[in-house]
Amino acid sequence: MTDDSNLEIMIETEGLSKYYGDFIAVEDLSFKIRKGEVVAFLGPNGAGKSTTMKMLTGFLAPSAGNAMVCGLEVASNRREVANRIGYLPENGPLYEEMTPLALLKFFGEARGMDSNTVVERLNIVAEQCSLDTVLNKPIGKLSRGYRQRVGMANVLLHEPEVLIMDEPTAGLDPNQVLEVRKMIKGLGKTILLSTHILQEVPQVADRVILINQGRLLFDGTPDDLKEESSLDSWFNNQTMTAA
Repeated sequence: MTDDSNLEIMIETEGLSKYYGDFIAVEDLSFKIRKGEVVAFLGPNGAGKSTTMKMLTGFLAPSAGNAMVCGLEVASNRREVANRIGYLPENGPLYEEMTPLALLKFFGEARGMDSNTVVERLNIVAEQCSLDTVLNKPIGKLSRGYRQRVGMANVLLHEPEVLIMDEPTAGLDPNQVLEVRKMIKGLGKTILLSTHILQEVPQVADRVILINQGRLLFDGTPDDLKEESSLDSWFNNQTMTAA
């Protein structure tokens, strides 16, 4: 096994917590993700995955603890962190009357990219996400799989160092799921992706972080997770999708 202990830390949380009154969404969550790792963020619905991702991207402020991306504290460097992250939320908003071409140009310009860079990057991400045949079709006419590809192209457009994806295969048919998984593996980025699909973990990830009720239960490789007998009874009591 390659020793990655000296690789750059790209995502880090220290005691990260989020409370809504008496409700605990996330509590005392600490982990590190190194450069180039693809990490599955696993847990049942309502485990705190989306809340954690929103704190990592600056959409939510933590109640306690810190979130760091590329060595920057998110809370005090939101703009700089936003430039380094590509965030794909579950069911992210897309303007259905626009074409993928128009949408990508719009968001590229909104990010302050010059027109030449937008065109150059647009051609690259369209190829990466296999959008060439639908670039000029209204997004509202596209399948869910192609819409997800448009969302993926949008978060890749500004060449982020880190990708954070919330349930990127949710609602896709089996063929589309396989295509998205293959795309993710081929990006060569530091990626944190949430899922409640147990089978998805070894298909896409080098490592898995398992949380429940906002707390860390496991952090290790997919093979280690299979061998973790202490979690057997927990898995038996959870509603985890196996497709």
